[in-house]
Amino acid sequence: MAAIHKISDDFFEDSFTLIALHSSLEDHAMVYALNLYLKSKLKRSSIDLDIAKDISFPLFEWKDVVHDTNWTLLTNYSTREENLGQADLFGNEPSYRTHYLVPEYRDVDYFLKVEMDEEYDCHPIVKGLLKIPKVITAYTVDNKKLKSKNNLIF
Repeated sequence: MAAIHKISDDFFEDSFTLIALHSSLEDHAMVYALNLYLKSKLKRSSIDLDIAKDISFPLFEWKDVVHDTNWTLLTNYSTREENLGQADLFGNEPSYRTHYLVPEYRDVDYFLKVEMDEEYDCHPIVKGLLKIPKVITAYTVDNKKLKSKNNLIF
């Protein structure tokens, strides 16, 4: 008789802080501003975060070996061109569909995910983010209450 092993949900402990950013900056300009104001070293990842076929989100990452943290900047939306192929007046015109990484927060432009092994005080990070001229607001999000938390685990 073989033994059956089950992995409980408590096996994977969420050890990241999620900071929501509202800004009109493009992703490359946001990374430049974060690197300038927070003294981070975010760089574009060689692969994008794919959550479905033809739906991907650009990733910017930095592994901070001094503080033993991993930083990831994610855009919350991805716009994809779709051709409906209808035989009406605008049948040949493409339409655009926007997909959200975290649909509960559709108004958020970016998420800054800070992964660490132990508790980390993110209030200095939020204060630094609020000093960036084009950042409208920044705040922490309780990731335990997110319905789409699986999109942030990669």
